[in-house]
Amino acid sequence: MRLPAATVPLLLSWKLLLVSSYLAAAPAAAPKPSRKPEKGCTWQKLSDPAAGLEVFAQRCDFGFRKIDFLFEGNVLLIRYSDGGKPDPVVEVFDLKEGEAIEAGVQRLFTERTSKFLASRCRIVPWAEGKPRAGAKRFTFEPEPAYAVELKKKQDPNEVPPPPCGDWGAAPDGIQYWEAQPASGARKVLFVRVGQDTPLYDERTLRLLPAPAPAPPAR
Repeated sequence: MRLPAATVPLLLSWKLLLVSSYLAAAPAAAPKPSRKPEKGCTWQKLSDPAAGLEVFAQRCDFGFRKIDFLFEGNVLLIRYSDGGKPDPVVEVFDLKEGEAIEAGVQRLFTERTSKFLASRCRIVPWAEGKPRAGAKRFTFEPEPAYAVELKKKQDPNEVPPPPCGDWGAAPDGIQYWEAQPASGARKVLFVRVGQDTPLYDERTLRLLPAPAPAPPAR
């Protein structure tokens, strides 16, 4: 059916506005990694629309061992050629409709943590390392009274277990929750950096914006 001439400019304007809004909300993709690759490795950009994530990760050939990364569902995994199951390094989780970022992170943490630890730990901004523009990072640490209890029991010669479980602050490595409000994605990340510089570039993690909605049916 031919549309009236006056309708065409309105439809074009609506589509242009939709595209402009979409682009403005989406953060710019990282043009390159933030550091040089390890010897024997090269950077590759990985992107998975199903997971809703993009990142630079290294593919490595050390002769006796090869290392690469892959997506499975909502998880970015590191894979070693000399056996063993791939290990998760970044996980992508959905926020519920209308759910605030901090409330969503709290819910996701509570769902994966014992009731005891969830009741004794609190969400706080993760402030270690260099801040990343456009990102909000969080972790979970013991509330003050519980921290005092743990300190009394701690053996100074041993590394203690994570005080808030596997989804909170780690005493022997780095891990945190990350949100990217400007991405337009209703998702958050759980990022496992570990003890050493990771073979993926945590500063290039990019949540992909949700697809633009289809125009209303006429």
